Amino acid sequence: MFLNVFTQVVILFILIFLGAILTKKGVFTEKGISSMTDMVLLLVTPCVIIKSFIREFDSTTFKKLLISFLIAILSHIGFIILSRVLLRDKNERSQKVLQFGVIFSNCGYMSIPLQQALLGDDGIFYGASYIAIFQIFIWSYGLLLMSGDKKVLSPKKMLINPGVIGVSIGLIIFLLSIPVPKVIAEPISYLASLNTPLPMLIIGYHLMKSNILEGLRNIKCFFAIGIKLFLFPLLALLVMYLCGVRGTMLISSVISCSAPTAAITTMFSDKYSCDTALSVNMVSISTLLSLISMPILITLAQHLA
Repeated sequence: MFLNVFTQVVILFILIFLGAILTKKGVFTEKGISSMTDMVLLLVTPCVIIKSFIREFDSTTFKKLLISFLIAILSHIGFIILSRVLLRDKNERSQKVLQFGVIFSNCGYMSIPLQQALLGDDGIFYGASYIAIFQIFIWSYGLLLMSGDKKVLSPKKMLINPGVIGVSIGLIIFLLSIPVPKVIAEPISYLASLNTPLPMLIIGYHLMKSNILEGLRNIKCFFAIGIKLFLFPLLALLVMYLCGVRGTMLISSVISCSAPTAAITTMFSDKYSCDTALSVNMVSISTLLSLISMPILITLAQHLA
């Protein structure tokens, strides 16, 4: 099992490496990557989610989906509480980044490709709920944490974003068992297939642009990454297992929780004048170390599932 998961992660890292090479050669530019990122967020990710919901309604599956939403909600709440307890820093700008970075996972870019490769559409079906809750929390608590200003909170941003929209459309299709004609389903499928290569190339660009050596000298950064990649996913796995969660739902949820620090950490850090250099290091180093951590945690989840 470990070898299978490790192989899938290595495949993703090969794509990341290619993105780094293309960046080094000057093929990828900041403007081009920005456009590619928008395409993934606004078009590709919603198509991946919608594709996983194109199936006949089943009451048992629906109940499991509701449980997966609850798991995602409780996971984020638990991570928020623990981050406030475990991560303190005299520099408020750094503390915000450390806490934000351990709470929010790269559950779109890193998780969905793995869920698709290891679990198929069922894995994405449950993973989509994590993305929806992630979007709601990141545009509420995440925004409040980084900005420190309640005035920036917007119900519109919380509920009208690509992740939530994708899940909403998918839920309507699933709950009403709406038959999706081939002329629509095929384009959705083609766009969804871009979700593995494009995000990895984007990550490769950001890794090449980051100063990883600087991050390797930051002990607090390493401590936070250890919490993000090992402690939080292990706690989530233990709680889910004790609560009787098994099968694909358990594995899919662990994949979402064990993903490295979300790339949006840097975007928020830059926008609200936090420690941007620290955010870049957290994203970069956690992404590299996830090559080790994710296979271990996912294999453990597969064993317990």
